[in-house]
Amino acid sequence: MRTLFLYPEFPKTFWSYEKILELVNRKVLLPPLGLVTVAALLPQKWEMKLVDRNVREVTEAEWDWAELVVISGMIVQKADMAAQIAKAKARGLPVAVGGPFASSTPDAPELELADFKILDEGEITLPMFIEAIERGDTSGRFTANGDKPDVTATPVPRFDLLELDAYDSMSVQFSRGCPFQCEFCDIIVLYGRKPRTKTPQQLIAELQSLYDLGWRRSIFLVDDNFIGNKRNAKLLLPAIKEWQIERNYPFSFATEASVDLASDEEMMQMMSEARFDSVFLGIETPDEASLSIAGKHQNMRSSLEEAVDRINSYGIRVMAGFIIGFDGEKTGAGDRIVQFVSRTGIPAAMMGMLQALPNTGLWHRLEKEGRLIQEKTDAKGVNQTNLLNFVPTRPIREIANEYVDAFCRLYEPNAYIDRVTHYYLKAGKPRWQQFAPKGVALGKATLPSWTDIRALAIVIWRQGIKRDTRWRFWRSLLKIARHNPEVFEQFLVTLAHNEHFQEYRGIVSREIQEQLAALPPDPPTAPVSPTRELQPA
Repeated sequence: MRTLFLYPEFPKTFWSYEKILELVNRKVLLPPLGLVTVAALLPQKWEMKLVDRNVREVTEAEWDWAELVVISGMIVQKADMAAQIAKAKARGLPVAVGGPFASSTPDAPELELADFKILDEGEITLPMFIEAIERGDTSGRFTANGDKPDVTATPVPRFDLLELDAYDSMSVQFSRGCPFQCEFCDIIVLYGRKPRTKTPQQLIAELQSLYDLGWRRSIFLVDDNFIGNKRNAKLLLPAIKEWQIERNYPFSFATEASVDLASDEEMMQMMSEARFDSVFLGIETPDEASLSIAGKHQNMRSSLEEAVDRINSYGIRVMAGFIIGFDGEKTGAGDRIVQFVSRTGIPAAMMGMLQALPNTGLWHRLEKEGRLIQEKTDAKGVNQTNLLNFVPTRPIREIANEYVDAFCRLYEPNAYIDRVTHYYLKAGKPRWQQFAPKGVALGKATLPSWTDIRALAIVIWRQGIKRDTRWRFWRSLLKIARHNPEVFEQFLVTLAHNEHFQEYRGIVSREIQEQLAALPPDPPTAPVSPTRELQPA
């Protein structure tokens, strides 16, 4: 079976990083891990090709070669998913769809033309699909009916199908699921509240596969909460450290975790020694009342600012997500987020307006209260340019304008340089170097490539000469070089990130204002239920 895997195009998002990727001559931040995992689960006698539409177009030769088209994606990719399904059907090709969008909204109109819907986790539903193909079936829907697979049998993804040079980072997955029950989160809907993990040997085999293919850059563990199963994470980390030492630390790692990482000194030290250099935290808001309403009680157990500083002290850069638009939220939420980010110095602070995602606790509650303003099959997904998809408890224009103002202030060039400088002045030194055994070569010294030199020259020209940031830029470089030289390279890379944010804040402002202009004069607001103003932790 000649199988063509297609990954749909993303709209521009906070994480698309086009301007930064252009500097280093790469196309996309991360690859489609789900599709290469599906490829490993299908019969290996099938011939396979993969096209990531974020990298390039599908060629006519590839369309002509294919006997089956497999498409997977997230809600924000649904427009291009529909377009690619239509192109495949116009050529008479059978189409199978799966992934988060199909699993959460299988009856969405964008998926109407698909012949096969492979829902939930593929370890359970792909065997059903294979049996149907072997029987000669021409359509079908396959679900796990709530069952979750044992991922210790999941094979090494087919990384060889990727155009590796197009990506800035690679993706691997250790765990699925999260033990918490945040009302707005769809991860526990898709993957459950009992985190399931691979074995350390499995994850090491995946790293070795990438190493053998010549990969030498960063790795993102896409787990939605890497420390959801702390015991198993602590079994994995020493294995990664040992593997890294044996190969002179070829990879740096990033992942996502809950804020309670900051209370586990052993975990942070183990991550540092394995060369985890960044982690994404769902902080959401500094407002405790909103955290309580959202069911994010784990963020209320200790100071969020202190948590950021503790993680940072281990040389692990904190990235964070923030949300505006919670029920009962008081005026000025956007400003409070800006103040929090400025105090902590978090460089990459992703912001968005609250979205009710299909089948989440938030979705069901708002549906019961009659406050949803879209059908489940019309879900927009989480993107920084989407208005709330429900009737909020304060005026939507107030929320949206606060959001745009906050986002623009966070990424104003001078404010960004000040924040990043503040952050790296208090950053801990990279501990993977400190804890490596004596005699181990910490990577081979190499001359910078022409691409690196060109990227540095562009950043220096734009931020250090052309713009009014010039004096701040040079003063900040001098400060970091004097007071924390071990993080100087990371600091420069983080400064370069604002080349993307500079453009993206204009996109956010324009698209939000266009949507507000299309609203009726005074959209309704919902009353705040007294029982939901502040829930006990």
